[in-house]
Amino acid sequence: MELSFIEILKVIFLGIVEGITEWLPISSTGHMLLVDEFLQINASDAFKEMFFVVIQLGAILAVVLIFWDKMFPFNLKDKSRPLIRVNIFQMWFKVVVACIPGAIVTILFDDYIEAHFHTPLVIAATLIIYGIAFIVVENMKIYPTTKKLSDITYKTAFIIGLFQVLSIIPGTSRSGSTIIGALLIGVSRVAAAEFTFFVAVPVMFGLSFIKLIKFGFAFTAPEVIILLVGCLTAFIVSLFVIKFLMTYIKKKDFKVFGWYRIILGLLVIIYFGFMAA
Repeated sequence: MELSFIEILKVIFLGIVEGITEWLPISSTGHMLLVDEFLQINASDAFKEMFFVVIQLGAILAVVLIFWDKMFPFNLKDKSRPLIRVNIFQMWFKVVVACIPGAIVTILFDDYIEAHFHTPLVIAATLIIYGIAFIVVENMKIYPTTKKLSDITYKTAFIIGLFQVLSIIPGTSRSGSTIIGALLIGVSRVAAAEFTFFVAVPVMFGLSFIKLIKFGFAFTAPEVIILLVGCLTAFIVSLFVIKFLMTYIKKKDFKVFGWYRIILGLLVIIYFGFMAA
């Protein structure tokens, strides 16, 4: 593949899209697949399939940086306190519980989903369906009984993990499905978002590892540059988006993202409907 200035600009744009959509509940995979319809990078289908997943590592590293103090289970600063931070270890065990349903479904059905569901119509449908779900759930005004991240139990984590299974369908949104599930069972918006960040770390590292194994590690120099530029861009943009989201949900609900999903889904149907006509 040839690497030109235009190709670099395309990759930067994809990194921006990833950094914005990975954390807002509007589906990063859905947006990346839709953008690829209009702005295709000059690469093989196998590389692009891997790239659209591995680029999310940049976004994940932004989460690790921002929430490092809440995620790192060892105390290396204050020698007067225990070395092991038990509460954080417990949270990671809950994350493992939440990841089990999604891991099983992904291993069993990932190839089938990629072959049959990565289409504009599926993406449009899931954008609209979960957009409506956000509006309905927020209108239900469920009182949060789990207000802090530390209040999440193993049972709650597993139920959230079951909802995360839905995100295997493109257009659903990993953060969207977990947040909807969390809100339905009485988890506050802030706790739901933070737990989503925790869960995303092992999930995305795992998915990226699987995609890299499938693709192989025989990268050309242009492919390495594309991966690095995409991940770096996603990382930088994610830093701002995560901070914006955490500030936003302390004062407002998720309805605006629901309406955005519905509008985008309808536009996708209209556009591809005209294309097929």
